[in-house]
Amino acid sequence: MAARGARRGARVVKKAIEKVSHPPHMKVTIPAGQAAAAPPLGPQLGQRQIQIAAFCKEFNEKTGTIRPGIPLPTSIKVNPDRSFDMHINNPPVTYFLKQAAGVKKGAMKPGQEISGRVSLKHVYEIAQIKSQDPAFENISLQEVCKRVIGVAHTCGIEVVPHLEGETYGQFLVERKEIMEQQEKELEEARQAKMLRL
Repeated sequence: MAARGARRGARVVKKAIEKVSHPPHMKVTIPAGQAAAAPPLGPQLGQRQIQIAAFCKEFNEKTGTIRPGIPLPTSIKVNPDRSFDMHINNPPVTYFLKQAAGVKKGAMKPGQEISGRVSLKHVYEIAQIKSQDPAFENISLQEVCKRVIGVAHTCGIEVVPHLEGETYGQFLVERKEIMEQQEKELEEARQAKMLRL
């Protein structure tokens, strides 16, 4: 009796497992020219029955003119016949802001520290690029600028009317020292935590 109940339970579990299906749309950020079958991309494509080699080849060909390694948000629609349609967007706003500010990382404590500065001209140029993405196609350029400024604040990047070259260069030198100190403190905290375990 117990064995029969166990078999019935196993069948129910098996049916539940078989019913798991992934949505036909997938959003992932892939470095330009560097799509590969390795994790995390390969397993994500495999779960949706997409031919990994064909996808990687097509993505790398389409992004061949872009500097390798630039993060590109990509939406993929999986068709019933296992073919796919891909749409590659412009890099994220955070990427452009960090490039314009000349910094590698945003602030560890946004609102309490400034990780970099960008001018209003930078904001306008980033907004012009991002307005070409489908997510922004029905939004005014002014609204896109506001969103870019909002993202800048969350990264700890200050938006200023103009950037003074020499003054900003000095700021970046000081900022680098602060970041090195923060990283040193983080490493010390990690080491202390490992010792407690």
